[in-house]
Amino acid sequence: MRYRPMSARSAPVLVLTFLSLLQPAQMVKHDNFKTCSQSGFCKRNRALADRAQAAGASWIAPYELDEKTLELRDGVLTGKIWKTEAGGIELPLQVSLLENGVARVTIDEAQRRSGDIILRHDSKARKERYNEAEKWALVGGHKYQKTATMETKEGVTTIAYGPNNYEARITHKPFSVQFLNKGEVYVVFNDRNLMNVEHWRPKIEKVEGEEPTEDEETYWEETFGGNTDSKPRGPESVALDITFPGYDHVYGIPEHATSLSLRETRGGEGNYNEPYRLYNSDVFEYETDSPMTLYGSIPFMQAQKKGSTVGVFWLSAAETWVDVIKTKQNPHALTTEKASTQTHWISESGLLDVFVLPGPDATWVYRQYGELTGFTTLPALFSIAYHQCRWNYISQDDVKDVDRKFDKFDIPYDVIWLDIEYTDGKKYFTWDPLTFNNPESMQKTLAKRDRKLVAIIDPHIKNDGNYAVNKEMVEKGFGVKDKGAEKVYEGWCWPGSSHWVDCFNPAAVDWWKSLFKFDKFIGSTPNLWIWNDMNEPSVFNGPETTMPKDNIHHGNWEHRDVHNINGMSFHNATYEGLKVRLGNGKERRPFVLTRSFFAGSQRSAAMWTGDNQADWPHLQQAFPMLLANGIAGFPFAGADVGGFFGNPSKELLTRWYQAGAFYPFFRGHAHIDAKRREPYLAGEPYVSIIRDAIRLRYSLLPAWYTAFHRASWEGMPILRPHFVMFPEDEAGFAIDDQFFLGDTGLLAKPVVKESATETTVYFPDKQVYYDYFDFTTYRRKGHHQVPATLEKIPLFMRGGHIIPRKDRPRRSSGLMKYDPYTLVIPLSSEGVAGGVLYVDDGETYAHQSGAYIHRAFMFNIGDNTLRSGNLHPDPAKAVAYNKDMRSVRVERMIIVGVGKEWATKKEVEVKQGSKTWKAKIVYTEGKEGKANTAVVKDPKVSITKDWSVSFA
Repeated sequence: MRYRPMSARSAPVLVLTFLSLLQPAQMVKHDNFKTCSQSGFCKRNRALADRAQAAGASWIAPYELDEKTLELRDGVLTGKIWKTEAGGIELPLQVSLLENGVARVTIDEAQRRSGDIILRHDSKARKERYNEAEKWALVGGHKYQKTATMETKEGVTTIAYGPNNYEARITHKPFSVQFLNKGEVYVVFNDRNLMNVEHWRPKIEKVEGEEPTEDEETYWEETFGGNTDSKPRGPESVALDITFPGYDHVYGIPEHATSLSLRETRGGEGNYNEPYRLYNSDVFEYETDSPMTLYGSIPFMQAQKKGSTVGVFWLSAAETWVDVIKTKQNPHALTTEKASTQTHWISESGLLDVFVLPGPDATWVYRQYGELTGFTTLPALFSIAYHQCRWNYISQDDVKDVDRKFDKFDIPYDVIWLDIEYTDGKKYFTWDPLTFNNPESMQKTLAKRDRKLVAIIDPHIKNDGNYAVNKEMVEKGFGVKDKGAEKVYEGWCWPGSSHWVDCFNPAAVDWWKSLFKFDKFIGSTPNLWIWNDMNEPSVFNGPETTMPKDNIHHGNWEHRDVHNINGMSFHNATYEGLKVRLGNGKERRPFVLTRSFFAGSQRSAAMWTGDNQADWPHLQQAFPMLLANGIAGFPFAGADVGGFFGNPSKELLTRWYQAGAFYPFFRGHAHIDAKRREPYLAGEPYVSIIRDAIRLRYSLLPAWYTAFHRASWEGMPILRPHFVMFPEDEAGFAIDDQFFLGDTGLLAKPVVKESATETTVYFPDKQVYYDYFDFTTYRRKGHHQVPATLEKIPLFMRGGHIIPRKDRPRRSSGLMKYDPYTLVIPLSSEGVAGGVLYVDDGETYAHQSGAYIHRAFMFNIGDNTLRSGNLHPDPAKAVAYNKDMRSVRVERMIIVGVGKEWATKKEVEVKQGSKTWKAKIVYTEGKEGKANTAVVKDPKVSITKDWSVSFA
């Protein structure tokens, strides 16, 4: 949601005047956001890197590990690093070795006596480095490598740990760490000696006429865009270079509108000149192909080379910049190896706290990362169906009319959304008394078709003494404070003058949760869910359109310390409020959408890529961004279908729906000044093509939900890049415009270019691939030209998989609950296939007590038999749920790629329990390059039981 003047009914003239200056332009205003050279700590650390490069081998970093202080106990190494500048600064070191092979390196700064502490007397900020990011980002339960051993020899300490021969080799002077797996170096800390911990120091007032040095100019105060950041603690940035020897591709560190395989950032043809920035910001009409910061930050990066994936997680909630460069050789390789990737991480404050994830492949890295930050929550089924939104549906009658027209045009949808105009004067937890005077009736109308309502609630609270929420928040001290910590911070957002709830305060969180109770949020029902926007936080008159860094949060931490976690703290509180509003024992899985996010946000929210534009470049950009989010542990991600700003052509809108059908979060959305573009308004043939795309999503919901289930316990992305599925195929490492859907073997390449009638698809192996719709067969590895006319989605089935789907069109996903299944079985070149189906009630937490169905399907050419087997580890816990689902059957099986001998088959034998019966089978010979198929009609087998179908 973006800038627009408020109506006179809801804002004073002063606010209108101010916000009129914030009208949309045609592109991002770069002058509103810092470059590295305009950010003091980034400029200083990048300059240090330049000096180090110029000095070459003569460069010596001033960091030495004190060998006498080293101690290894129960998998944790402790010691002291000395920064030899400024008379010697003590930096406590801790290296923690987790059972799963992950290593954590933490470097703090020792507390000093009060006489040495350098904070100004008027500061209310904490007099220590921020050390609470782990409370928000990490989950507990980690065990350590208690059998780890340590050996020190000739200035190098080697720690051996784990069953896979992991090692950490720590060089004492200058300090550096190599991480090895089976003797091979895969990550190096401080390889280029760019480590930097800006130690605390006293502010020395300059005598009259004496000019500060270039560095000192931004030590204690920094001005940008007319805003001055007082820095009461002075400079305290941390930086470290991290090298991936032999790894030519690195991915991750969302959110950026760039390619999946990250580009270099130190200039050169095709490269960027700026580092990737992680500083959650409300970036208006962001541009594509840019390292600029966006709304969310996940400081997780993974590196890929043939047959190997490793990762690093940089745990800092402060503003962070990351440089990426490639080298032509690997000095750490035992043999000749390809280029290495060198990265340089720079954060404004906090600890130097880095996790190394050894893999050895992507599956292991995602599990290791999920064990650190938590796996994505298993969402309610309705939330992965189609959502309809715009800024704004103007009244409850408008909502009912849209609902009715979706039915008239036979287009399914599950959720309709309300933007800020539904409120009474931008006061959240209220309804406009003229246009939404009976919100319960609107929600009841939606519930008749098992549909939901989502309403927006943002963290800015209207500064109105008569507004109960604001009054209570201020009186209880639950708002973010200004830099003096004496009063609640006041800024400007949609309501005009606003305060911001401080969700770092546990008491404020409890209060916020209580606001979602039905007796507090009058007019809400159990059918209402929540959208948290503007939670970076967006502050219209703040520096870089966000909150001043010297504001004070609960615990007396400065905003600079917690900025990138702010959005997560807010959507976590909203999630908990929705979870408990029904009372104990009645919890339903909440749905919360957030714009701002951090590592760990996947535990409680979905995200979208913010305020994109209705143009082809933004359609093209969406998939690399969603893939990056998925591999960074946050797969429940989407982009506004159709583009938020502007008016898409009918072709663009149609192609966007075809692409959006493959977004994990699938929502159409538009700006208030955009023309209405509900799918049924497009006219023919576009309406029919869009309807087919949305119905495709609904038919494949069983496959999508099964993929979400695996992500919820193992961390595998929903959309999988080629390097995840084929880690030996280097030709696919940079591909980010096609992908695989979960474990289905479905390979999708939605068309994202104008006027296309064909496109190029890359098949990464020699396995047979079938067109999903007409069964055209492809058997050659490499690039293929395939048809891609407007009505065509390039979608392919890799042979050897079994895809569960539901083929009966319904108005919403909830109405599909007891519908029968179709199994699509594209046989491999060897004549085999396998697949998985996961089913639960889709809304409660009963699955956590075992109330679910988890089945494996396997077709074996050896005896021409398809079997269903139970994957549930404790079937007794599923008895009641199986009873409820006992009528749900498989009504059709489509076997693709059968031989001509199948033409003689007329019946198949079905066995389920002690019973045996026959079912009809119909063979169709493929023409003009299409595969032969055989269809079993209504075998009547249950999805709750073991069974077999014999084609012998």
